[in-house]
Amino acid sequence: MSLENKPVGRDAPPAHPPPTHLRVEGIQKRFGGVHALRSVDFEVARGEVMALVGDNGAGKSTLMKVLAGAYTADEGQFFLDGQPVTIGSPNDATDLGIQIVYQDLALCENLDVAANLSLGAELVKPGWGFLPHILQPLDELQMELKARKAIDRLEVRTLQSVRNKVGGLSGGQRQAIAIARAVGAESTVVMLDEPTAALGVAQTKQVLEVVKRLRETGHAVVYISHNMRDIFEVSDRICVLRHGGNVATYTTSETDPDKIVAAMTRGLDDGASRDDGANNAA
Repeated sequence: MSLENKPVGRDAPPAHPPPTHLRVEGIQKRFGGVHALRSVDFEVARGEVMALVGDNGAGKSTLMKVLAGAYTADEGQFFLDGQPVTIGSPNDATDLGIQIVYQDLALCENLDVAANLSLGAELVKPGWGFLPHILQPLDELQMELKARKAIDRLEVRTLQSVRNKVGGLSGGQRQAIAIARAVGAESTVVMLDEPTAALGVAQTKQVLEVVKRLRETGHAVVYISHNMRDIFEVSDRICVLRHGGNVATYTTSETDPDKIVAAMTRGLDDGASRDDGANNAA
């Protein structure tokens, strides 16, 4: 293996990997005549970063949206800690502790960090229950404390105040805020769609540190990216999709970028060894 192809930034996997937290089996999704997902199997454990890779049209975003309840699977089963569950809507996913951070982040630039972290779940002052919820005064102090707790939990050190307007923050800071909002929703699964796209080197490093922190706090992290360097820095395993189906799942420390790119573009050749950290091949 050449020096350029050696995995960077990751230690060897633990001798006893953590048990699977979220698992799906046989997920099928069609859009008219387009078969977007073909019996996809996928899993991720708490305390693990599972990268989800594939060329454009491989089914990555479709699978993420199925897991987040934005799309309903045509067929397939969902399991959380080994127990069957139903994911048919975003509310189902949220109730199960599954959160997704889309590439557009869905932040309100005219609001401050604290307001964005409570968006849609604003805290109100007690004693005003006789009014409709929309007219009850916001408990801005509690929202600020909640925001600071979420930011501190991820150790985001570049943000000086949760009262700063989001519109004045850097791309890396905005990504960290979107991730903190997902964590603040008492999630156990956090899915990130191209979190470092269009970010500079310093901002990318900041976001990758937040992703590592998610692993340390016991979250199950699903990480979509086209950037191999980022993938090999933060992921524990890599699941490759091609034409809407599984190719294989690799242990990051036991493979290299060339093999991942080959699997993405050509799949696994008949008779090729699948023992190089690969499993769940389809």
